[in-house]
Amino acid sequence: MSRMTSNLLDEAIGLDDSTSLSPLVGRLLLVEDCVETSGAFVLHHLLKRAFSSPHSSNAVIFIAFSQSFVHYERVLRKLGCNLAAQRDSHRFFFLDMLTVGCSDRSGKETGEGVLVGLYCKIQRAVSALIQENKRHVTIVIDDIPLLEVAANGSSNHVLDFLHYCHTLTSEIGGSIIALSHEDVYLDIERPLILQMEYLADVLIKVGPLATGIAKDVHGQLTVLNKPVGGLEENLRNRVHNFQFYIKENGTEFFYSGSRA
Repeated sequence: MSRMTSNLLDEAIGLDDSTSLSPLVGRLLLVEDCVETSGAFVLHHLLKRAFSSPHSSNAVIFIAFSQSFVHYERVLRKLGCNLAAQRDSHRFFFLDMLTVGCSDRSGKETGEGVLVGLYCKIQRAVSALIQENKRHVTIVIDDIPLLEVAANGSSNHVLDFLHYCHTLTSEIGGSIIALSHEDVYLDIERPLILQMEYLADVLIKVGPLATGIAKDVHGQLTVLNKPVGGLEENLRNRVHNFQFYIKENGTEFFYSGSRA
């Protein structure tokens, strides 16, 4: 797989001069979307980025609550990334949690027990990856609200789980990428989403255009890259705003009015 060309999203995150996700080491990247505009394409883009170099030591542990492996494999294949091959080469661990809500409600396992069991699986996967000299491990969670459902609605259990994962990835030079849905919490108290926004080192908000639907623009991104040692000064605490257009084989990022 060839080196990826940088774009506005990569530059806002700090990935424009790297074939890997190494600038995110020890950091939590949170993507927030809404019903009108899905942010799943950001996860797809970062997954492809993680595997952009065939000789890289990157590895991904993907925790799936909203979609199956077949779905992600099909989407990433269109982007030029073979997830099945990455899985077979032990660079991609897929933890399927789609049925956890159904199976565990009929059993006796508590929401806390579900997350403890999930964390143990992550630990085992990390241990296996370290033995294979994978030096940068990224944990990806594709749906934070469904993670909360699996925890029987306990935001405290979810925050504890994320804390343990963050500690683990910090120790091994890894990172966490998570997707949440802002409008899920509009009509209720929002302790979880507010806490996650506070904890996130990089916050990416995906939303529709303020001016309404447009044929050649699918929405807009706001990226907040919080201060951290080692990043360029011009990235520190800067807010980046730009628009995007999703194609079958990738996403275009551009400033308002600049797309031909």
